[in-house]
Amino acid sequence: MKIASWNVNSIKQRLPHVTGWLKENRTDVLMVQELKGLEFPEMDIKAAGYESVCVPQKAFNGVAIISKESCETVLTALPGDDSDEQARYLEVDYKGLRLINIYLPNGNPVDTEKYPYKLAWMERLSKRAKLLREQTIPFLIGGDFNVIPEGKDCYDPQSWTGDALFRPETHAAFRRLLNLGLTDALRIHNHAAEQYTYWDYQGGAWPANKGIRIDHFLLSPPLADKMRSCTIDRNPRGQEKASDHTPIIVDIDWN
Repeated sequence: MKIASWNVNSIKQRLPHVTGWLKENRTDVLMVQELKGLEFPEMDIKAAGYESVCVPQKAFNGVAIISKESCETVLTALPGDDSDEQARYLEVDYKGLRLINIYLPNGNPVDTEKYPYKLAWMERLSKRAKLLREQTIPFLIGGDFNVIPEGKDCYDPQSWTGDALFRPETHAAFRRLLNLGLTDALRIHNHAAEQYTYWDYQGGAWPANKGIRIDHFLLSPPLADKMRSCTIDRNPRGQEKASDHTPIIVDIDWN
């Protein structure tokens, strides 16, 4: 089963990119983030041969899961804060797997309420993952984590010092997720540097390969044991009017 994640940075603007990529790659599931609108092109996705479930938000955020077959929605918000109205979480059952699509808060500027919100969101995510582990439900968490795990995951670690994506508190919160027994899928077989999923629009970041790795799949033990590969598809980032992110794909031996 091939499952991909892609922050599309506006589904309205990037719909031809998404449908074209699905036609070319035919993944079983595509998780998308940062939809930026209340309207989701369900009929266009269906015309491409896929079903979809969406959690939208006007102008900001928004997540959706696109799949070859219908999935069962479990949660459309991350538990733990009923006042949180941001559309950043979608959890579904698909063929016996629990798939969790997240758009984790950026957290910048760190001297505003945005950074405590990011850390609190990560703590809630850890609690949810802990519960699923206790229930022995096989699951994965995919999406835009807005976390640079290590220095080799960015082109210039010094330039990211103090940024919400690279602060010690962020790293500690990410490790708490991993310490639940989850595995960073890309790093199972690939420990190379410069494995980026995001390049800024500014400063010629894409042609200079000044990227960062912030889009991840975290796998629970049953899925980590069955993973065949995890790869990054750089091609979409080089297209005209591309998203500043590119897809990451995990292939799991699961029927």
